[in-house]
Amino acid sequence: MSGLKNSPFGKRLRATHQDNEEDGPRRNRQRVNPIFYTATSSTTKDATPESPITMREMYGDRFVPSRDAGDMRTSYHLMDESGPSTPSKSRIIPTESDALKEQANAIFTSILHTEVTPPSPRRPTSPQRPTTSSSATTTLPPSTPTRKRIFHYTSPATSANPSTPTRRLDTPTDEAYSMSPVRAESRQLLESPRRQLRSVCKTPYRVLDAPELADDFYLNLVDWSNTNVLGVGLGSCVYLWTAHNAAVSKLCDLAGSNDTVSSVSWVQKGTLLAIGTLSGRMHIYDANTLQLQRLYKNAHTQRIGALAWNSHILSSGSRDRMVHHRDVREPSQRPFKRCAGHRQEVLGGTDNKVCIWDLRGSKRASVAGSSTSGSGSVEDAGGSGSGDAPLWKFHEHTAAVKALAWDPHVSGVLATGGGTQDKHIRFWNTFNGTMLSELDTGSQVCNLIWSLTSHELVSTHGFSSTTAQNQFCIWKYPTLNMVASLTGHTHRVLYLAMSPDGETIVTGAGDETLMFWNAFPKKEGGEKRETRLDYGRLIR
Repeated sequence: MSGLKNSPFGKRLRATHQDNEEDGPRRNRQRVNPIFYTATSSTTKDATPESPITMREMYGDRFVPSRDAGDMRTSYHLMDESGPSTPSKSRIIPTESDALKEQANAIFTSILHTEVTPPSPRRPTSPQRPTTSSSATTTLPPSTPTRKRIFHYTSPATSANPSTPTRRLDTPTDEAYSMSPVRAESRQLLESPRRQLRSVCKTPYRVLDAPELADDFYLNLVDWSNTNVLGVGLGSCVYLWTAHNAAVSKLCDLAGSNDTVSSVSWVQKGTLLAIGTLSGRMHIYDANTLQLQRLYKNAHTQRIGALAWNSHILSSGSRDRMVHHRDVREPSQRPFKRCAGHRQEVLGGTDNKVCIWDLRGSKRASVAGSSTSGSGSVEDAGGSGSGDAPLWKFHEHTAAVKALAWDPHVSGVLATGGGTQDKHIRFWNTFNGTMLSELDTGSQVCNLIWSLTSHELVSTHGFSSTTAQNQFCIWKYPTLNMVASLTGHTHRVLYLAMSPDGETIVTGAGDETLMFWNAFPKKEGGEKRETRLDYGRLIR
C-alpha cells in the first residue's frame, strides 16, 4: 500500500482531492506570472458584465527589445548642449564648478563621444544593375569563366594599395597591436599637453574677528593701502592692521562726537586715510603719526558712503545725491567742483544708474536728454551751476549699483554690478558709451575688483536665488568663464579689498569676520609703471 501512495498515480490522486476541497472562486482567480508580473485568467467564461475580468496581453518567456530607433549616433545627439530655447525661470547657475573641473569634463565628453560614436567607415556603394533597354529582347548566353588560380598568394610588398589590411598590419603603431582599451584618437587626446590651470585654495589662510562690522550694503568699511596696512571701520572706531607683523592699532574713535564710520579709503600713494561718517563729516588721518590732518565738518548734508582718491584729489559721494571733489592740499572747506547726476544716494547709484564724469573737465558736444547710438544715454546733470553733465549715463541695471571697478589692463573698460533684483555684472566701453558684455551671476553683486597679476575679476555676492549663498567668484575676462567659487562667510560678503602685491584679497561680512584668501599668482615682469593714460585714475 505504501508503494501505491508513492507512485505517480497516487500523487496525482491526492492532488485531485486537494483541488476539490478548495473554494470555487479560488479556482477561477487570476494567475500571476512571477517573471513579468502579468496576470492571466484561467477561464474566460466567467467574464460577465456582473464580474468583469480585464483581459491583459499575454507575453511569452522571452523579451526581444525593439531596435527600430537604435541609431547610437542619433540617440547620443538628442541632448542639445545649448538647452531649451525658452529659458527656465528656476535656472540654477553653477557656482561650485572651477576651471579644472570644466577642463576634465570637456575631455571626458570628447573621449566618450569618440568611443561611443566612432566615425563610420566609408563603405563602397553597391553596384548598380544596368537598366535594359526596351529594344533588347534577347539575353546573352552564359559564358565560360576565365581560368584563374584560386589559391594564389602574393607578397605584401607587391600590393599596390597601401590601405589593404596586409600593408596596414605592417605598421607597429596599428590599433591591432595596441594594449590600450580606448581608440587611437582618445589616446592622442589624453596624452596631448593641456593648458596649465592654476588652482585656487578653497579656504582662507587667516581669519580675523571684526566686532561691530556693519551688515549694511551701502557702506564701504574696508580698504588696503599700498603700504600694506588694512583699514577697517568698526562702529565709531577705525582700526589699522599691519600685514607684515599682524599688529593692530586704533586710529580714531568718533564716539565723542556721537558719530559712526560709514566709509574708509586710502590714498593711492602714501599714508593718508580718508574717513566718511553718517553725519556727513569727512576726516583725513595720517596713519604713521595717527594724527588728524583735515576735518570737513560740512562735507555733505547726509552720510558719506563712497570715497575715492585720484592723487591729491579726494572725491566723495553722499546720500544727498551729490559728488564733491576736493584738493586736500588746500585749506578751504568748499569743494572746487560739484557733480549732480543721481536722483538717490551716490554709491555707484541707488537709482539704478551709472554716471561717468571726466575729472579733467572734458565735455560732450550733445544737448541734454539726447541719446546715443550705443547703450548709454546722455542727460543733463541738473541745472546751471550744479555741476557738469556726466559723459555717460547707463540705465541697464534694474537694482542699486554699488560695485564699480576700472579695468587696469584695458583702458576705458568699466565693470559694474547690480543688486538683488538685477544680479548682473556689466562691462562698458567708456569711450563710446556701449555695453561690451553682461554676466548673470544669480545673486546680489556687492563688490568688484580687478586682479593686478592676471586679467580676472573678483565679485562678492549676497542674497542669491541659487543654491550657493554668500560666496565670492573669480571670473576670466573677456570669456567670463568662472575660475573658482569660494565660500566661507555666513552673511553677505559686503566688503572687499586687495593687497598691494595683488596676490591676496580680504573679504568682510556681517558675520563680523575678515577672511584672507590667496587668490592670484605672483606678478610677472616686475612692478608696473604708472601711466597718465590709465583712465581708472582719471575718470570718476
